[in-house]
Amino acid sequence: MIDFNRMIDNHIRKEHRPKGIGRYYPSEIGTCMRKIWYSYKYPMEVKPDLLKIFEVGNILHDFVVNVLKSEKNPDVELLKSEFSFQEGVDDFVVSGRVDNLILVKMTGKSVLVEVKSTSEIGYVDEPSDSHEMQLQYYMHITGVHNGILLYIDKKNLQSKIFEVAYDGEKSKEISDRFKTLHKNLTADEMPEPESRRSGEKKIWMCRYCEYHERCYQATPRSSEWL
Repeated sequence: MIDFNRMIDNHIRKEHRPKGIGRYYPSEIGTCMRKIWYSYKYPMEVKPDLLKIFEVGNILHDFVVNVLKSEKNPDVELLKSEFSFQEGVDDFVVSGRVDNLILVKMTGKSVLVEVKSTSEIGYVDEPSDSHEMQLQYYMHITGVHNGILLYIDKKNLQSKIFEVAYDGEKSKEISDRFKTLHKNLTADEMPEPESRRSGEKKIWMCRYCEYHERCYQATPRSSEWL
């Protein structure tokens, strides 16, 4: 009898390639800066269960592409899908891949569409900060200043759309985060655990962080750090 679970693991397994300092990604920059720093300094191989989650996201994105280019949906035209970019900033590079660019025929506007999968669409009341930062940077890079975050439920394909307007100030803040990250990495200076700051809404990220133990050893709980 075949073991299809093992076959899936073999299919999605990827060669572990540590990230190189000097190349950074918009999909990460909105998350905790310390976690990003750790991922460069102490790289870990991605676990099979997490690879499966990523693969489900890829499958959903392919489904969205088919919906957008379907003749049954004449109100939009898919102009581009999964197109890469690279931007040189000072002495480092920002590299990424935009999900989709569509033309909304009723308004004549070009719109970037970033697809995100979720396990429970009912809990998605607003876009996450990290997803919005990612899309803001894409709008900055492409010059397309209309964006949509499209959340798709993995169980039933129900969706929610959030329009994101380009914000030049936010774009600059994101660029500054890349510069700070590069400075911290090249100088071997560990950033603060920003997700753990008292009053911060992102503390939930720490429960799932693979660097949880290392982070708390470096910065124990206090009145400032949860």
